[in-house]
Amino acid sequence: MLVCCVVGARPNFMKMAPVVAQLRSRGVPHILVHTGQHYDANLSGVFIQELGLPEPDVHLDVGSDTHSRQTARIMVAFEEVCKARRPDLVVVAGDVNSTLAAALAAAKEAIPIAHVEAGLRSFDRTMPEEINRRLTDHLSEMLFTTEESGNENLRREGVPEDRVHFVGNCMVDTLLSHVEEAEGRRPWRGFGLERGAYALLTLHRPSNVDDPGILATVMEGMARVSDSLPVLFPAHPRTRARLAEVGIGPGGPVTLCDPLPYVQFLGLMAGAGCVLTDSGGIQEETTVLGIPCLTLRHNTERPVTVARGTNRLVGNDPDEVLRGLADVLAGRWPRGDRPPLWDGRAGERTVDLIEDRLASLPTGKG
Repeated sequence: MLVCCVVGARPNFMKMAPVVAQLRSRGVPHILVHTGQHYDANLSGVFIQELGLPEPDVHLDVGSDTHSRQTARIMVAFEEVCKARRPDLVVVAGDVNSTLAAALAAAKEAIPIAHVEAGLRSFDRTMPEEINRRLTDHLSEMLFTTEESGNENLRREGVPEDRVHFVGNCMVDTLLSHVEEAEGRRPWRGFGLERGAYALLTLHRPSNVDDPGILATVMEGMARVSDSLPVLFPAHPRTRARLAEVGIGPGGPVTLCDPLPYVQFLGLMAGAGCVLTDSGGIQEETTVLGIPCLTLRHNTERPVTVARGTNRLVGNDPDEVLRGLADVLAGRWPRGDRPPLWDGRAGERTVDLIEDRLASLPTGKG
């Protein structure tokens, strides 16, 4: 029996690391395939090292491209892996192009698929991630959900209930196993900041960065935030290029820096006074850390972070962002609590189910 785990972009690594660790500790034969969707050392190599992932058995080296071209290139390359290795189960995570591409290639080779972080829905089909996660869910035979909304969404879409497994959040497993080390490094000091007295910004979604007018408006809001709190912005290379196009670079009111390794970024997040983001995963991480999160979107596929956590949707209007910041600074912010099964054991539950699935397969490969 062989399990094939696929990663490609930063969020995949955090979600897959607990699964791979459990497969290794139990001696379940497996391979790790890295599509190369993120190929910068700080977006890929350092993450693999810090999270204790093994060096990938296969590296597809697809690099960046348009959504369709990148997805197609991953499909073509991963199809060859499927034909050569004939895994009994392909495990994908999240909602990036690598997730859907690997699932499509596996499905066409009649290989069962397991989806880590299934069922999340923003109901905004202008988001590429929404297309990826919906299609991946309906190709998968095992769907591992992180919150009750995922179970409800899949039920409403007619997915058979015996395919859906509420296991918790594997990304939280990764956070809990690294947060003590991350905080102990006090990474804010390297930027001349004090714990609790700065805002941490991430921004990457096309809806915020691809339109120059919208991006300029968002950054105007961040400049106004910096009047109250210093703003640190580790910017993805693609986002840095968009910022340059609207005349924003180093030396402005927002401190720009390169993308950061996982542990350093986690420490900065844990030490922030608030986090401003359009990332789905950071909404979850700030909920676990108890850090106020202002999400620069009008929707979220992770509603539990709003209902039970420390997250508020503020869109990208500077005035709304400033109102949220005022509530943070005044202490008018929910303390939040940790959602069910976000306990650091999601990887164990996931691999328990994977082992059960493998045990049910006939001996020998067809």
